[in-house]
Amino acid sequence: MARRRTTARELISTVLDEGSVHSWDEPVDISRYPDQYRQELEKARESTGCDESVLTGRGTAKGRPVAFIVSEFRFLAGSIGADAALRIVRAIRRATAEGIPLVASTASGGTRMQEGTPAFVGMIDISRAIMDHRKAGLPYLVHLRHPTTGGVFASWGSLGHVTVAEPEALVGFLGPKVFELLNGTPFPAGVQVSENLLQHGIIDAVVRQEDLPELVESALTLLSDPVQEARLERRPKIDLDTHRYEVWDSIERSRTGKRAGVREILRLASDVTLRLQGTEEGERDNTIIVALARLDGVPCVVVGQDKDAQTPRTPMGPGALRGARRGMKLAEELGLPLVTFIDTPGAELSAAAEEGSIAGEIARCIATMSTMTVPTISVLLGEGTGGGALALLPADIRIAAQHSWLSPLPPEGASAIVHGHIEAAAEMARQQQVSSIELKRSGVVNHLIAEFDDDTPQDLASAVAAEVSHWMRELKAAR
Repeated sequence: MARRRTTARELISTVLDEGSVHSWDEPVDISRYPDQYRQELEKARESTGCDESVLTGRGTAKGRPVAFIVSEFRFLAGSIGADAALRIVRAIRRATAEGIPLVASTASGGTRMQEGTPAFVGMIDISRAIMDHRKAGLPYLVHLRHPTTGGVFASWGSLGHVTVAEPEALVGFLGPKVFELLNGTPFPAGVQVSENLLQHGIIDAVVRQEDLPELVESALTLLSDPVQEARLERRPKIDLDTHRYEVWDSIERSRTGKRAGVREILRLASDVTLRLQGTEEGERDNTIIVALARLDGVPCVVVGQDKDAQTPRTPMGPGALRGARRGMKLAEELGLPLVTFIDTPGAELSAAAEEGSIAGEIARCIATMSTMTVPTISVLLGEGTGGGALALLPADIRIAAQHSWLSPLPPEGASAIVHGHIEAAAEMARQQQVSSIELKRSGVVNHLIAEFDDDTPQDLASAVAAEVSHWMRELKAAR
C-alpha cells in the first residue's frame, strides 16, 4: 500500500493558527518555457491546485508570528526550479526584514531536472539567504518530510537551528532509485531513514505530524519569548573564614550516584526543554546533553556533562565536545545565554579519541567559550577531571557546588605520578588545591553554592538553578 503524503496546505493548517495564514506567493509566469515542459507544469497545477512546488507566507503559531516555506511533493516531486528557488529566497529575505522566525517543511526530490544547472545553482542563493537570516539572530526550524533528497537536503534542508523529521521518512543525499540505476545494486536498506539519522546525530528528533504544533510552540517559546519571573530561592553564601571542610569527603560525595546532575536540573527547573542531538556531522555522543531550555524563567542553551552516561565503556569522547561546540555556536547565533555544567571523571583516553582529535576539541571548546559575546555561566557540579572539565569552564561567571572539585588528573593519578602508588590520593588532592573552597579563594570560581548534609538531589538541583537564574539575569541586565 502506497504511503499517503501530507500536502503542503494540510501541513500549514496543522501547524499555524486558523485564519492567520497570509500567502507571500506571487504569480509564476510559465509562458517562457518550452511546450513540453510547460505542459508538465500546467498538469501539475491542475492536479495540485498549486502554481509551484513550494508555498510561502506568514502566520501565527499559538499567537507567535512565523514565516513558512512548505514543499508540495505532488507538484513534480517537490522539485526546485528557478521560480521555486526565487520564491523561497524572497520569503526568507522578507522574514529576515520583518524579524520573524522561519519554519521550513521539505518534501522534495531535489533540483528540477527539466531546468538543469540554472535551477541547481539556485540552492546557493537559498543557502545564502538562510545564513543571512541566521546571522540576524532569527530562528530557523526545519521539518523533513517523506521524501527529502538531493539538493534540497544538501542545502536549506540541513541548515536549521533545530531539525526534525517525520517517522520513517526517506531522507538522504542520493535518491535510492538513482543509486540502483547507476550501480546496478540496491542502496543499503535502513540508511536513509529518519530514525537512523537521529541515531547518527544528523537530526534532532523524529516527530509525528500531530506533535508538530507542540514542537514549534516549544521552540518559539525558547527562542522568541521574554524572560519569565524567577520562582526559585538562592541559598545563603558560605563564610570562607569560618568554614571547615575535608576535600576527600567532597571527592567521595561527588562520585556517588546520589547527587543532582544536569538531567535533574532540567527536569526540576526548566518548564520548556528542547533536546538537541549530535553534532550535525554524522556522530552522536550522549555523554554531553545539549538543549534549549528555560531555567527558572530564563531561556538559554544548556551544555551539560551527563554523569550517568559516562562509564568506563562509554567515556566522553571528541564527538561529545563537538556537540558542546554546536551548543556554544547556537547560543552565540541566537543571542541566548550559555550555561555549562561540569561533571566528568575525565575525557576518553584511547587510540580512537586521539584519532578523533580529543585534544583539539578540548582546545576549541576553551577557545570558543573564551571568546563568546553572549552571557556565559559555567557550573562545577561534581567531578571536574582533566581537560574534559576545563573545556566547559571558561565563562563570565563561574559557579561551584560546595562538594565539587577541579583537578588536572584524578587524585589517584596524581598520586601515582608523584609517589608511584595511589595511596596518597587524598594528600595530593589537598596539595593541589582542587576543592571548591580553594577554587573560590584563588579566584578560579566566582561563587559557591552551599550544600547541606540532608540535601536530596532535587534540593541541590533547585539551589543550582536558582543561582544560575540569578546570574543570567544579572549578566543580561548589564549588557
